[in-house]
Amino acid sequence: MKRVGLALLALLSCIDIATLLLTDGSHPPYEIAAFDALLGATSLVLVIACWRGKSKALLPLIVLRAISALTVVPVFVVNDIPAGVVAAAAGIVAATVLGIVLVARPYPSTGAAS
Repeated sequence: MKRVGLALLALLSCIDIATLLLTDGSHPPYEIAAFDALLGATSLVLVIACWRGKSKALLPLIVLRAISALTVVPVFVVNDIPAGVVAAAAGIVAATVLGIVLVARPYPSTGAAS
């Protein structure tokens, strides 16, 4: 399940990177899109490290993905945001929470007892 979580966080990281190319300057503002792209690129490097077994990369990955999810929170309180953008933001937050839970959850060892 941890690899499923990593794959989900990798997908979210790619979406963050793509946001920089897809912004209209207002939804999200260019500065937020650039910040998200930076978070996405850094997160993607950390996902690859985690996939390769580097457990020290897991905590920074979780923190960066949480920060990225927090950047969409203003969508829920600002007026005149298109409904599609609000729905996409809700999906991103939900997918981020799911991905973090999947990678952070301790799983029992599959090794045989000696």
